[in-house]
Amino acid sequence: MHNDEPPTGTPRQRVCFTMNVRPDRIDDYLAAHEHVWPDMLDALRETGWSNYSLFMQPGTGLVVGYVETDNFDRAHELMAQTAVNSRWQASMAQYFADPTAGPDTTMSRLDHYFHLA
Repeated sequence: MHNDEPPTGTPRQRVCFTMNVRPDRIDDYLAAHEHVWPDMLDALRETGWSNYSLFMQPGTGLVVGYVETDNFDRAHELMAQTAVNSRWQASMAQYFADPTAGPDTTMSRLDHYFHLA
């Protein structure tokens, strides 16, 4: 298990990314997120994901994700190593343009340039 608190003096990363759901599968994709598997939620927490949110632009399939973590690259890598993530990504692939690619590999990370605390 990983501690959600950053080392003293180290700011947490606020990370935003986009993904694109097929417009004809938006309703099914949203329905799949109504009951995210408890072991998936546990794995996200245990690998350092916190304050994680997903947003969708209506009608377009544009997904915007936001997460806070000590080290996004490490949290993403640790999550990719879990069995539950492999199962989740396989179940979500059908909603994206390339069903052979895991949705978590299609994330496009946005540059963070401003924050008002």
